[in-house]
Amino acid sequence: MKYRPQPIEGVTTFSMFDEIKRWTPSLFVAAAGFYFVANAGQYTLIDNFDLIIHEAGHAIFRLFGETICVLGGTLMQIIVPALLIVFSASNYFQKRLQLSLVLLGQNLINISVYVGDAQTQKLHLLGPPGVIHDWHFLLNKYNMLDMDGELSTIFIICALIVFAAGIITPAFVRK
Repeated sequence: MKYRPQPIEGVTTFSMFDEIKRWTPSLFVAAAGFYFVANAGQYTLIDNFDLIIHEAGHAIFRLFGETICVLGGTLMQIIVPALLIVFSASNYFQKRLQLSLVLLGQNLINISVYVGDAQTQKLHLLGPPGVIHDWHFLLNKYNMLDMDGELSTIFIICALIVFAAGIITPAFVRK
């Protein structure tokens, strides 16, 4: 008769299948991150959600003056996924956390495209003719318009870091 060690009371053991199952969503995060980075600037279905969040940000932050109102769209694109991340992490919801990180990473890519367009203003904007380009207004106001490319790159780097965090989440969250 072969000896089988008994599990220690109060200690949870994981099989190899459990580990594979835990890390499988990381494949989605990696694929989504690659897709969003490779297709930056291309319209995706999730951009509808981003647009609603962005425009709501302008309405919410309108109370704080013109500059914050203009910045409010971008702020909301970061705040909403960040709140989802905090909620998911505090409740140890691994898959929700990874999905929230993908949402934040995608929003950062979306923001990078908008920032990078500040000088040329070639993006089609929602609104009546003459609607202001948020990032053109902000960067021009602070004499930083010539730095739109560098700021865009910073947002892309932040997105890559967020996607990487989403990929390695299972190493830190076990639920």
